[in-house]
Amino acid sequence: MQTKKNHKADLRKNSSLYFVIGLSVILFISWQAIEWKTNDKIQYDYKSLNVEDDDDEENPITEQLKTPPPPPPAPEVIEIVQGEEEVEETVIESTETSNDEIIEVDDVDIEEEDINVPFAIIEDMPIFPGCEKVSKDKRRDCFQEQMN
Repeated sequence: MQTKKNHKADLRKNSSLYFVIGLSVILFISWQAIEWKTNDKIQYDYKSLNVEDDDDEENPITEQLKTPPPPPPAPEVIEIVQGEEEVEETVIESTETSNDEIIEVDDVDIEEEDINVPFAIIEDMPIFPGCEKVSKDKRRDCFQEQMN
């Protein structure tokens, strides 16, 4: 029996060509879908509306009252002093320094603050080591013994 297939109609020999053509067509369609732009149609555009200047309001002309400006304040009275009195002028020294200038710092005395402790608040007297187990009545005697 003979095969009824036509050797010229073999699709396998050009299958890679068809595959590449199909991929390029799909790629083109995908690219067009991504780049697709749609514009919303506006029914009333500002150019299409016929707006006339009928809405202008006319401001009524009012009379402006011309009031004179207030008089300037009176100058301060300057007292003329008879004779010459020497007045001490305070000299304000500049606080700016240059990078080359050395600043001398005097010794700063730090005053220690006295801490005032209200002794009425202190409930228990300090205890020497070894006097902890002594009763409260005899702790003072133990304290005196440890001091001597």
